[in-house]
Amino acid sequence: MPKKTPEQQLLLAQLKQVAEGLAQTFAPFTEVVVHDLLDPAHAVLAIHNNLSGREVGDPATELGLARIMDPGYDQVIANYPNQFADGRQAKSTSIGIKDSQGRYIAALCMNVDLTLFQGFQSAISKFTAIEGGTAARESLDPSGAELIRARIDEFAARLASTPRALKPDDRRTLVKELKSAGLLEVRRAMDTIAAHLGVSRATVYSDAK
Repeated sequence: MPKKTPEQQLLLAQLKQVAEGLAQTFAPFTEVVVHDLLDPAHAVLAIHNNLSGREVGDPATELGLARIMDPGYDQVIANYPNQFADGRQAKSTSIGIKDSQGRYIAALCMNVDLTLFQGFQSAISKFTAIEGGTAARESLDPSGAELIRARIDEFAARLASTPRALKPDDRRTLVKELKSAGLLEVRRAMDTIAAHLGVSRATVYSDAK
């Protein structure tokens, strides 16, 4: 790793402060990551509201590598569709940071977990549904795993949270609601719940007791 100039060190230090402020503002549904592009093998310098499961010291993404290779690469790429490793939909924005020599030295990335907002949308759709509308009933009464995920999203939305940010007590309340609704009897229900909450199957079984 090349030695950083005082200017580069200052930019990275200030960028970490910006990331922390953004993370506190948009918690819990926005992951904020600072990438050190001067050290691509260990690029993740800071990560807040961790939604992707990455860790400090992880390598640069494809986008980071593209900026390293091309100083002319777009500096701001906003609101592009993305996806977490477990399939959750995300909306991402990446901002490249250059030093006075025009070289990319860092990137500030924000990844919004759309689960919460999809839960809001589902709850609003259910609230405004009118009897007799077949399409509305179908969209608000999915079956199987889809219904379980929708119920989890709605529960988290009521708490202004995301499924993966639920506290243990809230999670236990959620599982009790799913049990009362008979949804734990759905095929592979425990697997579906565990994947959507980001916990182990053993944890879900424990919550269900």
